[in-house]
Amino acid sequence: MSDASLQNDVLAELGEDRVRELAEELGTDVATARDVIRTTVASLPDEATDLSRPPELDTRTTPGPPPVTGVLRQITPTVSRTVAYRTGLPEGPVLDALELLLPVVLTVVARRSRGLDASGRSQAGTE
Repeated sequence: MSDASLQNDVLAELGEDRVRELAEELGTDVATARDVIRTTVASLPDEATDLSRPPELDTRTTPGPPPVTGVLRQITPTVSRTVAYRTGLPEGPVLDALELLLPVVLTVVARRSRGLDASGRSQAGTE
């Protein structure tokens, strides 16, 4: 998912303080943390960013948790490996950072699916 506007909305939702917190978690600078955020959003499979479709879950590995939790459980290892590879950062800190980042991404995606902008206001009539 290479949607630049989604990447920008996630950055806006996080704000500078949380981006700095993410940089500290990663042991890097703020610019690299922003790159990790953009790379994470770009690395997500469509089922994680398109809430208009029900997620396709492997119920053998995710029996019981809510669908979003199941999707996160399935995509986190792959996304962390991809982000680590693309950014050159160690996978361990990237995985830790995803614990902060992925819920924010899902919040932004959920707002978009309800027709809300990054601040939670209706996008109706903004065209």
